[in-house]
Amino acid sequence: MTDLTIAVPRGALFGESLDLLDRLGIDTAPVRSNDRRLIFPEIGVITMRPSDVPSYVEHGAADIGITGKDVLLEQAGREVYELLDLGYGTCRMVVAARDGDDPLGEPLRRRGSVRIATKYPRIAGEYFTATGRQAEIVEVKGSVELAPLTGLADAIVDLTATGTTMRENHLVEHEQIGVMTARLIANPVSHKLKAAAVDALVERIRGLDIVARP
Repeated sequence: MTDLTIAVPRGALFGESLDLLDRLGIDTAPVRSNDRRLIFPEIGVITMRPSDVPSYVEHGAADIGITGKDVLLEQAGREVYELLDLGYGTCRMVVAARDGDDPLGEPLRRRGSVRIATKYPRIAGEYFTATGRQAEIVEVKGSVELAPLTGLADAIVDLTATGTTMRENHLVEHEQIGVMTARLIANPVSHKLKAAAVDALVERIRGLDIVARP
């Protein structure tokens, strides 16, 4: 696949993304053995934060990339093609609050709006608008679980895989916004000029029987 450059996300999706490349016959040993090196031209791989993948793909620094559906929804304006649901990295986007609170009832009755802390302001804002409720969105970058515990917000919108972190911080889920998985995306120009290579890769991944159409 050295005729294509792929952006691979570090973090939660990193291991399974490398496993996918291994199954496609790409030796990821150089990536696995070096935590500091970011570019691996010998196998056509660059690595970065999941939230940066759409930027690199949109601007052509990578032909294709892997990132979470949550990232794509939050960066909905990016000009990239979503090609495949890769079927791994499953998390749920949920609304959660401190155990015992009525975050979506009492604040709405008293103030007419609910204050939501999140790393995903676009997703949270669109969800509450779509459900007919007024929400003040407070964007945070760190541990969003702190927000309802300190009074910063009534509730949070965040990703959860097992729910362990929320339980440890005495938070409970109130609503589910959606299920998020890893997605394969492509640069529109590369998708056209390197169509044969991109299509061949997509078909090889489909042949692994792990994916679904987005």
